Amino acid sequence: MNLIPKTYNLNPVKLPLALFNRVNLKIVFMGTPQFGAIILEELIKKNYKPCLVVTVPDTPVGRKRILTPPPVKILAERYKISVAQPEKILNLKSEILNLKPDLIIVAAYGQILPEEILEIPRKGSLNVHPSLLPKYRGSTPVQFAILNGDEETGVTIILMDAQMDHGPIISQRKTEIGPNETGKQLQERLAILGAELLIDTIPDWIRGEIKLSLQNEKKVTYTKILTKEDGKIDWKKSALEIEQKIRAFSFWPGSYTFWHKNNKAQRIKILKVRTLKTVDAKTYPIGKTLVAPQNELCVRCGKGFLIIEKLQLEGRKEMGSEKFLRGYPDFIGTILE
Repeated sequence: MNLIPKTYNLNPVKLPLALFNRVNLKIVFMGTPQFGAIILEELIKKNYKPCLVVTVPDTPVGRKRILTPPPVKILAERYKISVAQPEKILNLKSEILNLKPDLIIVAAYGQILPEEILEIPRKGSLNVHPSLLPKYRGSTPVQFAILNGDEETGVTIILMDAQMDHGPIISQRKTEIGPNETGKQLQERLAILGAELLIDTIPDWIRGEIKLSLQNEKKVTYTKILTKEDGKIDWKKSALEIEQKIRAFSFWPGSYTFWHKNNKAQRIKILKVRTLKTVDAKTYPIGKTLVAPQNELCVRCGKGFLIIEKLQLEGRKEMGSEKFLRGYPDFIGTILE
């Protein structure tokens, strides 16, 4: 399969600036979560208002299973943009064909687009991906960048092909990862960065002034779809590794452990932590809870200690560790699993 379908006119023929009218550019936007919504709103504000927004169907959320629209749909309806929510994207092929779009722009849509959809727009289908491709292809690049202790990440805009995050690179922008930055914070910041990069890229792309760069397949890494079970903390890991995991999984799937109380395992979400390196760990078993010098909750890890600043017992509100210990003094001295 060719990386650049023959139907695309990608020859670097520069159009006069006067001929580039962003208001008349026909765009179909595809996205689902908040990451996509941030990018969509910036497009609208910069006069790149799509003629159609495509997102996934509404899904049941919470214990009461309330049918909830995705963030991209909520935003599109606020701006009175037509929304389509097909179970399968191919069900929308004829509608997209009839629109004769110049561009399809994808930002965390949630479905892999087949080639017959990708080839519809005159100027191709672009994907805004929150990593420095070819590193971290897949659905969870933000989490894995923090989980692996990376010092920098970024956003990449690619010309899509039928393989996941595989197409040639159009543009990239880097950013440092803050030492205390959570996955949620980084995701939102990358969405803003991606929107800025997209706005800067579109005019040059439409005028044919950008030279494509193939991804280096020798440097490809993949992420995986995370499940709730991935959030379980393994206290045998080092304090640093666990701290990175808790920050990385802050918005999904979260991080948790079990407290065995009265012969019953109670799930506790661990929301905010920091590492502690000044305590001798040899005399404590792994997973044991104790009080740190500043009257804070502390847990022995495979290497080092973690100070737990915020946590949430299942079925209760989140709270700081000091308040938690006042309500559950018997928590100290137990072994978390």
